[in-house]
Amino acid sequence: MKKRNIIISSFLAFAILATGIWGYTQYRKARTYEIMLNNQYQRMFYDMKDNVETVQTSLSKALLSESKEQNVLLLSQIWQQAYFAKDKLAQLPVKHSDLAKTEKFLNQVADYSYALLQDHLDENNLDNKQRQSLFKLQDYTAYLSGELEGIHQKVLKGDIDISSLSGEKDFRKANENMINTRLAKYEEEQLTEYPELIYDGPFSDQVLNVKPKGLGDKEFTEKEAEEVAKKFIGVEKVEKITGFEQGENSDAANINAYTFSIVPENKDKESAIYIGISKMGGKPIWMENPRPVKDKKLSDKDAEKSARDFLKEKGFEGMEPNYSLKYDGSILYNFAYTKDDVTIYTDLIKVKIALDNGEIIGFDASKYLKSHYEREIDTPEITKEQARERVRYDFDISKTRLAIIPDRGNNDLLCYEFRGKYKGLDFIVYINAATGKEEKILKIIKDENGTLMI
Repeated sequence: MKKRNIIISSFLAFAILATGIWGYTQYRKARTYEIMLNNQYQRMFYDMKDNVETVQTSLSKALLSESKEQNVLLLSQIWQQAYFAKDKLAQLPVKHSDLAKTEKFLNQVADYSYALLQDHLDENNLDNKQRQSLFKLQDYTAYLSGELEGIHQKVLKGDIDISSLSGEKDFRKANENMINTRLAKYEEEQLTEYPELIYDGPFSDQVLNVKPKGLGDKEFTEKEAEEVAKKFIGVEKVEKITGFEQGENSDAANINAYTFSIVPENKDKESAIYIGISKMGGKPIWMENPRPVKDKKLSDKDAEKSARDFLKEKGFEGMEPNYSLKYDGSILYNFAYTKDDVTIYTDLIKVKIALDNGEIIGFDASKYLKSHYEREIDTPEITKEQARERVRYDFDISKTRLAIIPDRGNNDLLCYEFRGKYKGLDFIVYINAATGKEEKILKIIKDENGTLMI
């Protein structure tokens, strides 16, 4: 018995020691991961700060410069750096609804500078109104740069640990620590009166404030929207549905929406489905089912069929897939509306399919709801052959068709779409079917993960 007790005691001691070693190893791994994450977030923040400082400096130079060549260079820098700053801000672990105005501001600075750049290329100089807008944007950018510098100093002193901002349950604490004291204050006090920007671009105020065309006129109550959400998911699949406060869709579509969380029947209660239903018209805007995808069994062809069948079932007729992207065991298809053999790229719907069982786990119809209506398509004023003459002679064309693409103000442009190869690379060239102007060139990138057009 004594020998047995010694063996048991030794075994327990070994087990405790092994558990301690395992626990310490896990702690070290977690700590290493936390340090890496913190370093990554700090790098993003510092890069964003540098981007904003470059924007502010370039704006001040553009206001001083009288050289068209110099202004083209400076406006290009502002355009790129403002977009870079916005992208870095989007990757920081903060609640982005609190920074919607800052994101919009950076988008508009980039977009406005690009519109002025286009004016310069068309031989137009800055007028007084445009200069006044740039003066005010420069002031707001300078103030934002100062707020970022204040946050930077707090990070250097150790008053802010950026890694502590990650995690949904830390948002409130993080906002009190960093955002509400600096950037949210900047939004509340500074971004309420910066000038309305009227210009030809997707983030201009007159475009953002345009009423979406595909919603209808009936205003839905939250209860009615809840029924739409359950029907969209499948009433028999819904165990519990919870509504959240009203908000706006984030895709610049200017759509007020109800948001719901749905616990599916016979599923892990932690894996909720989220869906947004428009207040006006009761239309499903987006849906996200963030469940993990385990075994990839479905072919791309079967996944595309699942997406097509889903759109037809939900009443979206005439949709054709254009490009796709695979990631995390799923495939995302972009569908464009077609009418009379004309592809209408403004009316876009994204559908994400799980490659284990073909379930639809993502849906985004914001662009479709913003742009779709029963339009009459103009007759081209130039022929396909005349449009071909506007394309480089050694561009090897494989396919030609008519398409509607958006201009910078999101208005319809009827174009001839020429797909083909140049120097071994795939491109699409769009020639305006009314004027013969070369409107846009897209590069097609194909790999094992799908097809992208950039």
